[in-house]
Amino acid sequence: MRRPGRVFLRILLAILVLVALFGAFWFGLVPQRYSPFAPITLAERPSWFVDFRLAALRSDSALCRGVLSEPHIEATPIPDNAITNGCGWTNAVRVGRVGGAELGAAQLTCETAVGLALWMEHEVQPLAMAAFGSRVVGLDDMGTYACRNIIGNKKWAKLRSQHALANAVDIGGFRLEGGQHISVARDWKGHDREARFLREVHARACRYFRVAIGPDYNAAHWNHFHYDRGLFTRCH
Repeated sequence: MRRPGRVFLRILLAILVLVALFGAFWFGLVPQRYSPFAPITLAERPSWFVDFRLAALRSDSALCRGVLSEPHIEATPIPDNAITNGCGWTNAVRVGRVGGAELGAAQLTCETAVGLALWMEHEVQPLAMAAFGSRVVGLDDMGTYACRNIIGNKKWAKLRSQHALANAVDIGGFRLEGGQHISVARDWKGHDREARFLREVHARACRYFRVAIGPDYNAAHWNHFHYDRGLFTRCH
């Protein structure tokens, strides 16, 4: 007959192992060659374990930059900027076009750039065609890198924003082929197809970003969507 203490210790050990495994995948510490998950690709919409497959790119610049390929994205590797006082970046790229849309992002981590490309290619563009019969040709970039703390929430005000690591992107609107401009600030609160489009593309961003927040989250985001692949999760 097994002693209750030994059973408890075995259960505890199993839980600790599972937590450690989850953490290893969450922080992108498992090299792709050891991962049970297939490498992510921009050519197809990922279905399973999307977050872990994206996280695997975090520390593997060769793998990540191999994923960032045209015509899905135009991205150029940039030198690392040593992280000092919580600001800087590693494994980042300059993005000129993503999912067929112009974007002026001078610094964006490779992992977040892949998430952005997947969102644009497999969510935003199909939804734009369905709603307007037109593709998105430009994104209103409201910032990627900025050495600053989190704004809009007093509880987190002393913590560095993911913008301080070039691991976040703010999107203020979408420009369509025919010249139509869809603005988060102007169109989010409506009930027309522009508002429905904005709400649907925002909801689908949660698949690719750990934090996906917009006007309904707080007043600081009244005019844009904030997307990042940091350590925390929030979809609102």
